[in-house]
Amino acid sequence: MIYFDNSATTMPDQSVLDTFIKASTRFFGNPSSLHFPGMEAERFLERARNQIAVLCQVSADEIIFTSGGTESNNLAVKGAARFYQNRGRHIVTTAIEHPSVFEACRDLEEEGFRVTYVQPGQNGVVKTADIERVMTDDTILVTVMHVNNETGAIQPVEEIGRMLKSYPQTRFHVDAVQGFGKVPLNIKKANIDLLSVSGHKLHGLKGTGFLVKRSRAELVPLLSGGGQEKGIRSGTEHTAAAAALAKTVRLTLKEEVSSIQKMTNWLRQTLELRPEFVIHTPDGQAAPHILNVSVNGVKGEVLVHALEKKGFIVSTTSACSSKQTKPSRTLMAMGVHQDLASSAIRISLSSRNTMEEAEQFIETLDTIVPQLAKKRNERK
Repeated sequence: MIYFDNSATTMPDQSVLDTFIKASTRFFGNPSSLHFPGMEAERFLERARNQIAVLCQVSADEIIFTSGGTESNNLAVKGAARFYQNRGRHIVTTAIEHPSVFEACRDLEEEGFRVTYVQPGQNGVVKTADIERVMTDDTILVTVMHVNNETGAIQPVEEIGRMLKSYPQTRFHVDAVQGFGKVPLNIKKANIDLLSVSGHKLHGLKGTGFLVKRSRAELVPLLSGGGQEKGIRSGTEHTAAAAALAKTVRLTLKEEVSSIQKMTNWLRQTLELRPEFVIHTPDGQAAPHILNVSVNGVKGEVLVHALEKKGFIVSTTSACSSKQTKPSRTLMAMGVHQDLASSAIRISLSSRNTMEEAEQFIETLDTIVPQLAKKRNERK
């Protein structure tokens, strides 16, 4: 099997698994307990928190452990909106956000908040000017992803952050799940208040993640309970998961992405020579690991299954939406025709992939695409 679906999830690194098992065995005490095993677990938990904070260039008390990207995004978006609702009830986001942000905003609309969904350009990138144009004195939150999970398009979050310095009443949340470790981002320079990260996108474990909550940002918790994680995220702290996540972040930020970029560039250049392929990922303004393409006249799910039979794993849209029959919301927002949007597949690489695998992938596409086109024509 050749796995090209790393934006959906990644294979855990063995060293991360080793860390998790060792921590689960050695530091199994409840970190909130007063006895020695509990205090030992608490020290180990705080060590993991400090390690992540140093790597993210924030303070340790600004790291909140969560179960992953979805929880981090919901905690940031709903938590901020509910805390600042007496200041205003307007939220600005984009039409291309991950469902965990997009649907969270829909939920807030049901609570009486007003949400503006800024459209991207044809390249899948939103403009800072378009966001500033819809800002009002009532705007309490702007939430924009760093890297789009379907197309890989990099959003101008640093530029947006600089613009928001003129709006001190507004908090800025960034979903960094796809960009973390792939595209450099300085949290402080970008004036980010809240930032979401997920471990399983980084060769870490599912169920691990964190939210950077800068000291100036306040949140209403989603969960009621014992007040763990500084009262923001109740529930017994998962010490082993935190340790595994710290290991994941260390490995990720040491990783060299140039090999991934080289493979993606080669795939793009090769597919551009084939007229039946349409590339949706913007050239020069995308993360190094994602390439979104359509094959004219071939449904994305048909191509995914045909490739799987040959040993290649890719996806249609994001994993959270791949079982839905509707065309990609992101591609439709970019102005892509519905038929072409329904034909899209996402190729997403990691440093574990090789150029040889990329070459085999192209050879396989060159074989199966004509076959699928022939079957389609025979059915007409």
